[in-house]
Amino acid sequence: MESAGAALAAAQQRPVCVIGLGLIGGSLLRAATDAGRHAWGASASTTTAEKAAADGYDIAGSVDEALARAAAQDALVVLAVPLTALDDVLAAVAREAPDCRLTDVTSVKVPVAESVARLAPATRFVGGHPMTGTEFSGWDAGSLQLFHEKVWVVATEDDTDLEVWIDVAALALACGAVVVPAAADEHDLAAARISHLPHLFAAVLAAVGADGGELALALAAGSFTDGTRVAGTRPELTAAMTEGNRSALLSSLDDALGRLGAARGSLASTGGLLATLRAGHDGRTALDEARSARREVRIDLEGTPGEFLEAMRELGRTGGRVIGWTAEALDAADEALSPS
Repeated sequence: MESAGAALAAAQQRPVCVIGLGLIGGSLLRAATDAGRHAWGASASTTTAEKAAADGYDIAGSVDEALARAAAQDALVVLAVPLTALDDVLAAVAREAPDCRLTDVTSVKVPVAESVARLAPATRFVGGHPMTGTEFSGWDAGSLQLFHEKVWVVATEDDTDLEVWIDVAALALACGAVVVPAAADEHDLAAARISHLPHLFAAVLAAVGADGGELALALAAGSFTDGTRVAGTRPELTAAMTEGNRSALLSSLDDALGRLGAARGSLASTGGLLATLRAGHDGRTALDEARSARREVRIDLEGTPGEFLEAMRELGRTGGRVIGWTAEALDAADEALSPS
């Protein structure tokens, strides 16, 4: 690896190629461009590509063309397509930019890493997951502010390519996000509990409410609308996300069903739900306390890659997040850019 200062300097200027211009990809192209990056995108949808180009963004004529540009300019390629479309796009990556720097914004990490290893094994891949979004989709739903102060997970394994890890972290920070390093399998287990399971609950809650008829829907207020917001997401997108994390989600769903079963048993036998409600109240209190005690750090790039990556994983495991680089790291980057 080049010096840490040079790697950071290069990462902060690296071009960005975004494949897929829906809510996340479209927002990323906007944010990267706004941050001063040389950024371009591509979409399999002609309508989407035309909308993005009409809004003044640099849009390649095809996915293959965008990837060829990325290979020529040593850009960071970001895959922002649904999990169900990933294999086809990876085939294009292997054809047009086989050894590129590669990341993604998919909501599961282990299946993506497995697909990359199978279909584009020469790429320098570091997975990512911005923990943000809305119930809307498509280019028109995108926003410059979508990543502002949101968590962006950067996959961090023992064998992670540190240069590309710095590339992905630098892009996340440039878009206004904060970085949480996490191993891919640990991310998927956590995401099942706090993202994928809530999508299933929202779907069930929305269906149960609607089955109550016109009066029930007329009475629906904040608790119902808040709890069902993400049920407004296109079902095929939610299906790709949840089914892609099947193993971890099944475990979380079993936990939830066990708790619901216990609640039903208590309600039927004693009429009491206090134990369930207290556990929920404690869980919400734990979330609030974790947020108030959140550890935010600026990082340098000292030590061996192995030491750095292990320290980053431990930071993520213990609830910490990266908000930027230390003054020393930035000085080293500036020095690397200075004429010798």
